[in-house]
Amino acid sequence: MSSDLIIHHGAVDGVTGSCHELRLGDGQSVLIDCGLFQGAETSADGAGRDRLQIEFPVEPVRALILTHVHIDHVGRLPYLLAAGFRGPILCSEASAELLPLVLEDALKVGVTRDTKLIEGVLGLLRSRLVALPYGRWHSVVEGDPGLRVRLQPAGHILGSAYVQCELRQGATRTRVLFSGDLGAPYTPLLPAPKSPYAADLVVLESTYGDREHEDRRDRRQRLRAIVEHAFGNGGALLIPAFSIGRTQELLYELETIIHQHRQRRLAAGRTWEEVEIILDSPLAADFTAGYARLRAHWDGEARRRLGAGRHPLDFEQMLTIDDHATHLRTVDYLARSARPVIVIAASGMCSGGRIVNYLKAMLGDPRHDILFVGYQAAGTPGRAIQQYGPRGGYVDLDGQRYDIRAAVHSLGGYSAHADQKDLINFIGRMRVKPREVILVHGETRAKLALQRALNERFPLTSVRIG
Repeated sequence: MSSDLIIHHGAVDGVTGSCHELRLGDGQSVLIDCGLFQGAETSADGAGRDRLQIEFPVEPVRALILTHVHIDHVGRLPYLLAAGFRGPILCSEASAELLPLVLEDALKVGVTRDTKLIEGVLGLLRSRLVALPYGRWHSVVEGDPGLRVRLQPAGHILGSAYVQCELRQGATRTRVLFSGDLGAPYTPLLPAPKSPYAADLVVLESTYGDREHEDRRDRRQRLRAIVEHAFGNGGALLIPAFSIGRTQELLYELETIIHQHRQRRLAAGRTWEEVEIILDSPLAADFTAGYARLRAHWDGEARRRLGAGRHPLDFEQMLTIDDHATHLRTVDYLARSARPVIVIAASGMCSGGRIVNYLKAMLGDPRHDILFVGYQAAGTPGRAIQQYGPRGGYVDLDGQRYDIRAAVHSLGGYSAHADQKDLINFIGRMRVKPREVILVHGETRAKLALQRALNERFPLTSVRIG
């Protein structure tokens, strides 16, 4: 069934470049996501081949449906427009507000600094955007064949959705579900995803298909312990974090720790109430402001904190750095002084952005600590630091070798992705189980482990690797 319906244009051999084409029949189709390849996946053949260009015909594509606005799901959208795509771009209401910020930054960093050109692309984007409320069916293609879709909260980042598709071909109705990236239960600020009643075919992410996360209480205790360990070393704690999603979750958790332990003393001689948190990312600051504006989409716990007078994304211990000159002065000052402070900066995989300057200046100093709280794709500097840092290795940053003497920590519990148990439960809580599940968006080991687990739990469902 799936071979006739779905073509995968990305996130098949790895975790980036998500792009899936649902064929409707009669020469028509829709795309689910159009993401950027990252890390080792930027080169399909290992020889540096460009993977930015759209290498499939866009004429049959009637619409683009976005699951969320992370760059590995939306980053090739400008190239899709340049290739001649003329259809609507469907996404959730929150994603419609955040998407222009993501693409403006992506264009500035990877394509051009020409303001007029960027505004032209963003204007075209806004004219095509169709914001869909969660839980409401929307007709995409009328007639026979026909298609209607419904977005449901995925709990991954603000505005994230899984996509339910109902395809009509004559008297046949086929229910296809694209998971996008599913969030873990108890993700800060976001309600947990709820499984649909039924699906015939599920295209399921498998990022953490081979492991389980620690629970929220344990991860918060570990975060607090890592901060206290870093301050005991007498230096800064550097946290590479994605500008959207992970940064806001970290701020939320740090505000919780400060609120609960405000008078607890740290090795640096200060209390938690006096801890300084530097948010050194203009894009992350913009997204954090966007999260605040979209508080109607927060979960009940976060809204109760607001009602109690707390501000989990804008509290007094935070300092936001906007301009580049202040950023460079801050890097120089912290490298020289080793002042105990928490720095959150993009990019989350250390493949660009302001975190790279901090790493160049501070990786070689054992007084500092690095904390990874998100997935590090193969071929990224983040993966190299995570893998070789604990053994005193080195990493290549912008063509130069840097020894790793800083302490390196990883907190998998802060992943915004569902783990193996959550992914199995997403399928298991459907009242009518799918006939087929296709695993995408995962490394081979994760997909194989999840395939085995799903086969064992659901023997009547065919599970294959995309």
